[in-house]
Amino acid sequence: MIRIGGQIISEESMAGRYNDDRVKRLILNRLFSSERVHAYPSIKGLEFEVDLRSAIVDAAEKLNESNFGFSVFKKSRCNPAFWERTGEGGFRIKPGVSPYLGIKDILKNSRLYATECATAIVIVFYLALTEILPEELFNELFADMYLMDWKYLDKDLGVRSYNNIKDPLPGDCLYFRNPDVDTDTPEWQGENVIKLTNGKYYGHGVGIRTAEGIIRALNRHRRPHATESAYLTDDVIMPDYKYLFKRYDSVQRVLAMAKL
Repeated sequence: MIRIGGQIISEESMAGRYNDDRVKRLILNRLFSSERVHAYPSIKGLEFEVDLRSAIVDAAEKLNESNFGFSVFKKSRCNPAFWERTGEGGFRIKPGVSPYLGIKDILKNSRLYATECATAIVIVFYLALTEILPEELFNELFADMYLMDWKYLDKDLGVRSYNNIKDPLPGDCLYFRNPDVDTDTPEWQGENVIKLTNGKYYGHGVGIRTAEGIIRALNRHRRPHATESAYLTDDVIMPDYKYLFKRYDSVQRVLAMAKL
């Protein structure tokens, strides 16, 4: 269900919104049908989350269609015009380079890049935000960008982790765990994925598949005589939509005042 400014709103009150955008309409419907209460300070806050979730889905699909490669950290690669590859295999934005343009380059010159699945999900989040945030605000928030799994996320992305989520939404990051992974292929111990809108998931290295398809892929990399199948956990990772909207809205208000 959805709460705006402390009041639960009906699905009928949003009738007609996003009728020309299938993905956004589906996301809005899922928010209404969720058992959880999704609270927003205003309609604009709700629209921001719907727009960003849609952009995350779109970024995942575009990254899947690109030549962005899969590799373990020791073999990762990036475009040296924008990024410095560190000794541990991460990508640090170069001094004087726009993080906004650096992220955009990952799609533009995808063949120059390769990394593992958790970092790919972080890249999906940032790619989506380049479609929502003004370039100046994006660069302000993520000035010291360093791409390498969850440990080095920029604090201003505000990524949060939640447990026991039974109704994940499109744009959420989920995790498939492979408890009996073969020790010779530790990179297959699990798969970080983005939930899409068609019953499928995007995972870097496995592509876009159903849950059953991802489980089959992981199960091919179990230790000999394994007894436990890979499975989808109920953990969810997502950006802090409310924090990001607050920063976005403050910039929009300043721009509006400047036009008066």
